Amino acid sequence: MPELPEVETSRRGIAPHLLHQRVSEVIVRQRKLRWPIPETISHLNNQVIDAVERRAKYLLLKTKAGVCIIHLGMSGSLRIVDSSTPVGKHDHVDWCLANGEVLRLCDPRRFGAVLWWELPLDAHPLLSKLGPEPLTDEFNAKRLYQCSRGRTLAVKQFIMDNAVVVGVGNIYANEALFHAGIHPKLSAGQIGMKRYEKLALEIKAVLTEAIKQGGTTLRDFSKADGKPGYFKQELAVYGRDGLACPVCGTQIQSMRIGQRNTFYCPNCQKRR
Repeated sequence: MPELPEVETSRRGIAPHLLHQRVSEVIVRQRKLRWPIPETISHLNNQVIDAVERRAKYLLLKTKAGVCIIHLGMSGSLRIVDSSTPVGKHDHVDWCLANGEVLRLCDPRRFGAVLWWELPLDAHPLLSKLGPEPLTDEFNAKRLYQCSRGRTLAVKQFIMDNAVVVGVGNIYANEALFHAGIHPKLSAGQIGMKRYEKLALEIKAVLTEAIKQGGTTLRDFSKADGKPGYFKQELAVYGRDGLACPVCGTQIQSMRIGQRNTFYCPNCQKRR
């Protein structure tokens, strides 16, 4: 599933092509995604896109009539193509622009979503209970500390809870905990303010670097496959089970926490 940096890189890639452009037509070839694409998506026709934003892992195309909410699911990708570009088997939705370009959604597994919302955005059921964005001042050690009091949940699951903070997916939860020197299975309520200060900083740092990597590897979103290349970045622990820790040389270990693969250094991240 795309992590927050991939979604943000996608947003940055498509935004210059969409901003202030008029949508001449939305073509839906397959309505059965994670949720059926509503007929009201046609309300986007003839609307000008005023902003291309992101909330958690949702992309938002904002117009005066309402907001188109897009989620890439497990395998979805977006790319900008010319209107004459042949349609692929899994190209389910086109946003046709008045300038002749098309925003095209490819989603082989159909776990993505395309929705339409006309009420205040914060009232949408998918967005109303989300925590703060991780790269804002609203997300900090104080929030982590206050939200964690009395919680026995493993800290890795805690920071992946979208009600606590949005967008800290599995890859970057592993990485941030390693850099903060915190064992992923330690109960969230056992961690003090000083260690949460370190963790909050590391969450911001690893996400910022991932977005930066995506920005440097993405050459031309209008000709790419819609999948940013930030995966080429060096990861300290994720996916490195059995390899040497880059800090101390101890063999990196793995386990399952909350049904997700978890990687850590038993020396740098002692359970204490």
